[in-house]
Amino acid sequence: MKPGLILNAVVLGVGMHPAAWRFRRDGAFSSLGLPFYRELGRLAESACLHALFLADTLAVNEENFERPNLGAMDPLVALASIAGTTSHLGLVATASTTYNDPFNLARRVSTLDHLSDGRAGWNVVTTFVPDVAANFGNAPLPDADARYARAEEFVDVVRSLWGSWAPQALVGDKARGVYVDASRVRTVDYHGAHFDVRGPLTLPPSRQGAPVLFQAGSSGAGRALAARTADVVFTAQNTLSGAQTFRADIRRRAQGFDRDPESVKVLPGLLPLLGGTEAEARRRKRELDELGGDAELKKLALRVGVPVDALELDKPLPFEQIRNNPSFRGAEGFRSAALELGRREGLTVREILYRNGGGHLQVVGTPEQVAQTIGDWFDQRACDGFNLMIDVLPDGLGDFAAQVVPLLQKRGVFRREPDGATLRSNLGLRGK
Repeated sequence: MKPGLILNAVVLGVGMHPAAWRFRRDGAFSSLGLPFYRELGRLAESACLHALFLADTLAVNEENFERPNLGAMDPLVALASIAGTTSHLGLVATASTTYNDPFNLARRVSTLDHLSDGRAGWNVVTTFVPDVAANFGNAPLPDADARYARAEEFVDVVRSLWGSWAPQALVGDKARGVYVDASRVRTVDYHGAHFDVRGPLTLPPSRQGAPVLFQAGSSGAGRALAARTADVVFTAQNTLSGAQTFRADIRRRAQGFDRDPESVKVLPGLLPLLGGTEAEARRRKRELDELGGDAELKKLALRVGVPVDALELDKPLPFEQIRNNPSFRGAEGFRSAALELGRREGLTVREILYRNGGGHLQVVGTPEQVAQTIGDWFDQRACDGFNLMIDVLPDGLGDFAAQVVPLLQKRGVFRREPDGATLRSNLGLRGK
């Protein structure tokens, strides 16, 4: 039986669109309170989505105070606040290997895993924004090779710490006064180029064994890390063929590490802008774009690594200028996705902005059109599901839950009830 479609909702500030904060009905700062996160948890769980996925941002430069920061809240704290009001929704927190410590992060994610009874995940990222470095000292941001070398060790240490308690270590025999069988808890004793960690972790494994590992990276080093360690790979893909190629590459690389390729799930980002008719959906996008001014254009310029004035709306991307930029330090996945879309379909910058939702696949249309795109990509093995980059929160998530999810369920590709009690079991992953 073919595994079912995976759908996660990604929380980026109050929505993926730069004008979301102006478009939404709620107050400008309402997302700083607990009700906002609990409402997102309620909507995602009621739609039987697999997880709520929080971004993390360690500097203010990308939004530059023009809109809410996309990851201002500590994701682990925010997700812990809704663990008690949900029962099967996965809780995935983004955290950087560049500006964290393995032991502390392993402990914090494990804490969320216990508080949620086995529903936690960690989205592994390396920081590529230079301004972040100044918030953690005087050293400049390491180059990509150094960041990924650290990330490789970081993930190995965290996984070792999560595995430092054997499940049989938990005894809890009150009559004999035996709490834990210490012989089944081991030190890690990791000694590498970047870390020296003795261990063990202070917490035993949760119901799901170990938190689920997500990884977001599309460079060669990012793909290698994902193929070796990740359970779920988050990627930016704008074309069906590009997504098919990426998924096949990750699965091939996973086999090279003696892993079952079915054990690695690939989830591109998808930004749906919904309307009862296509005209209504286009109007929603137009209203958001008008409120956002040139914010989308600025973001595209940042993603591909050229000045804003190098992008002319009714001309193609300046491919040569983009390729010949040795100082580019952004996310390779976002840049590649935009270039692939523009080159393959011969689009102008204006057309790319209509299709490329902040770096991800954007569908402006009816619930039927969005469901058709999701179903087609899934059926044609371009993905194992999607990370939903909702345009405006929480209303856009509510619209997707009410209008698109039933169509996917009717099509027979999306579940009507949870597949298990833990995030790992709901994603169709083996226990660890």
